Amino acid sequence: MQQTLPPGIERVLIDAREIAAANARMAAEIARDYAGLSIVLVGVLKGAVFVTADLARALADVPGGPTDVQLDFIAVSSYGNAHRSSGEVRLIQDTTHHIEGRHVVVVEDIVDNGHTLHYLRGMLGNRKPASLRAAVLLDKPYHRALDVPIDYTGLTCPDEFVVGYGLDYQERYRTLPYLAKLRPEVLPA
Repeated sequence: MQQTLPPGIERVLIDAREIAAANARMAAEIARDYAGLSIVLVGVLKGAVFVTADLARALADVPGGPTDVQLDFIAVSSYGNAHRSSGEVRLIQDTTHHIEGRHVVVVEDIVDNGHTLHYLRGMLGNRKPASLRAAVLLDKPYHRALDVPIDYTGLTCPDEFVVGYGLDYQERYRTLPYLAKLRPEVLPA
């Protein structure tokens, strides 16, 4: 049966099953690396809210993983209402947990040019966590401006502007359960 797509969506690029499998793979890797330890997942708002929640749930399903998983969130902006990053990252909301001496995994929805993850690694690294790693649902390496380490990668993103599963265009499409390509007429030239 063919799925009816919302207005503005051209096609589904990555379906919900593929996303769930990617989260499960990342959770297994994180559980292996942090077996018996307490960790803090720091989700980058707003885009990583779904992947952070699903990754935390997937971690709970891995036997022998972390003993405790705490969630925290941070909000930064480099896009505003555009579909291309400005390259300038601004802190909008800081974490609520102190992370000094803690094992921290930053959870990102997508890494494109690398500016946001580079900024977060520097800022959070200055707070002296016991370890600092990054879990990224979508690695989009085609236009990378900064070489940033990604410790856990869910999927490689096609060289398209994608929406859904937390990713948006002008605050729309975040709640789609899959990742999709917008119709060309939706995006400005």
